[in-house]
Amino acid sequence: METSVPNPASSQPRVPSRVVSRVPSRVAVIGAGTIGLSWVRLFASHGSHVTVFDPRPDLAEVVNATVASAGVSPDAVDLAASAAEAADGSELVQESGPERPDAKAALFVELAEAAASDALLVSSSSAILPTRIAADLSDDAAARMLIGHPFNPPHIMPLVEIVPGERTAQGSVARALEIYRAYGREPVALAREARGFVGNRLQNAILREAVHLVQTGVVDAEGLDAVVKGSLGLRWAAVGPLEGMHLGGGEHGLRGFMEHIGPSFAAIDLHEPDLADDGMAEVFEQAEDAYGLPPRPEIARERDRIQEEILQLRKRAGEFE
Repeated sequence: METSVPNPASSQPRVPSRVVSRVPSRVAVIGAGTIGLSWVRLFASHGSHVTVFDPRPDLAEVVNATVASAGVSPDAVDLAASAAEAADGSELVQESGPERPDAKAALFVELAEAAASDALLVSSSSAILPTRIAADLSDDAAARMLIGHPFNPPHIMPLVEIVPGERTAQGSVARALEIYRAYGREPVALAREARGFVGNRLQNAILREAVHLVQTGVVDAEGLDAVVKGSLGLRWAAVGPLEGMHLGGGEHGLRGFMEHIGPSFAAIDLHEPDLADDGMAEVFEQAEDAYGLPPRPEIARERDRIQEEILQLRKRAGEFE
């Protein structure tokens, strides 16, 4: 399902305007999994007071560890006994719960009732459309509800995809862009919602071809990753795919690239891999042999170290200034 974002109209609910020149003073984080805890770290390290809710029994333990790793005062983060308690008084509500449409829709009704009348209501959902999540909200609440989808971990990765639903006010999109920029992120607003948004649609296409290549024995899992890390991964850290091809086309840009390479690309066959458990069995085994199960923690640490160094290099080059 894909829908267009309506143009602002007099019938659209009015969202109180607010110039965002600072991070919100109070933020609610609903869900303390990998993404939620990373949001806690980001928000608290930029000076926001964060209230966290998750029903997990070890909530205090994992939040304390996150606060310690972020090097912020323990007073910067509180725990709440319910989602409504966490949302009360918060300027931004960032939900990062399980990817279940019905559960998210019900949760946002609760959050909208508890949060301030001008609070942004944001989901970190990776694929669920905001229109579905906002289905049971009033027009006023739906006008403030949107997707703020990060890439993991959000305290390091700069992208936040801002995805409006059918009833999201344009003012809410603008506020979300300003807020995430105040947190040092690089948000991108989509013109309309599409399942999987942009980042995960691209990731899905690459996953399908990667699985096909491993399933058919062209390359093993570790070799495939080595190909990406030694070529496309490095290139895409500097330029996007269309930008890179535009540069590769010489003086004629992308048009020249497609004139030269396009026919060969068009001749490459594309396949639908078997993504069921049985079909993925060999791919699972190869990934587990290469990277451990659970994945070895040093791999994630090295990933984060390299990503942070790349971001610092890009910052020094002036890309984020």
